[in-house]
Amino acid sequence: MLKNKKVMTAIAAGVLVVAGIVFLAVESAGGSTDVIGKKSVQSYEMVLNAIPDLVRKDDEGKGFTLTAPDSSVRFTWSSASDENSRYDLKLQADAAPFISAGLDTGKLPADYDVSDDLITMGMKLKEDGSADTDESPLSAYEGLVKNDRSLINYHGVMDHFGVKLGGGNMFEWAKNLETSASTGKTQDKDIVFVLEPEPFIAAGVDPEKVEGWIYAPVTVMEHGKKMQVNKFLKPFDIK
Repeated sequence: MLKNKKVMTAIAAGVLVVAGIVFLAVESAGGSTDVIGKKSVQSYEMVLNAIPDLVRKDDEGKGFTLTAPDSSVRFTWSSASDENSRYDLKLQADAAPFISAGLDTGKLPADYDVSDDLITMGMKLKEDGSADTDESPLSAYEGLVKNDRSLINYHGVMDHFGVKLGGGNMFEWAKNLETSASTGKTQDKDIVFVLEPEPFIAAGVDPEKVEGWIYAPVTVMEHGKKMQVNKFLKPFDIK
């Protein structure tokens, strides 16, 4: 009898483990119990609260913009697509460091824009509609999660959430501004602007000479496997 009880206990424990794995898979897939989506909203609120002076209504379109502490790059997001804007999500970076490193702006892809000394790269959202006129920076992000959940990801190696902007470009922020769960150490990369280097390299840039940007390998998950890809990174500690 005791042996049977042990067997039943082991089976029950196994069922709970499998159920937990399935539950987490559903959450990560963006289901009704979407932990990644919900947690990303909570952590993004912490970022917005940490640097309120660097967040404002976008001059164009109906989104909001978060500017880096050194003003060299900015991230713009919106909850809905705006037919009057070329991009609904975008990164804008100072062009000067890239030009100094050899960039021929005329050789950048057609979906990049170079004007007013800025390089802009981004994408349109799938969802059409009007954003609430009383929308806040946080509610705009919540709308983005709701309408285009596939653009939100979790980068476990860095313990970061992120918004994918197309073409390998991203904006990432720490899940916890104090401690990185991946290292157990103090988090020193609270926000990170991420650029795909290949279009710049193809347009003449020497990636090692772009002042203010780190050209480095980043570990990512592709098709369930870890691999390293090179990126331009600009991290900031905002605490």
